[in-house]
Amino acid sequence: QVQLVESGGGLVQAGGSLRLSCAASRHTFSRYAMGWCRQAPGKEREFVAAIHWSGDSTYYADSVKGRFTISRDNAKNMMWLQMSGLKPEDTAVYYCATLQYWRAGVPTLTDFGSWGQGTQVTVSS
Repeated sequence: QVQLVESGGGLVQAGGSLRLSCAASRHTFSRYAMGWCRQAPGKEREFVAAIHWSGDSTYYADSVKGRFTISRDNAKNMMWLQMSGLKPEDTAVYYCATLQYWRAGVPTLTDFGSWGQGTQVTVSS
């Protein structure tokens, strides 16, 4: 099982940027499609972005499309989420996770396998 550790969260003003990082423990990281999800207080966890194991294909939730960019470096066992144009509604705990398989279309939460512990992102208005 892959161990995942997120970092890079914090407090930022609306319109600002943050870069989240996800470090994976195993060299088999490159075999996994990966993704980011988030959970705001009192709300269900929701999908944010996903990336194929090769890095060649990505999916985004409509709410973040054009503002967030997911990327990865398999040689470093790392994945990132570059967030810009942040809005107060982006406030949430952000989780990185492995995808159990890759298929066409936006993943559902049941497609994800191993999860990190999460990192808090707070956007002030």
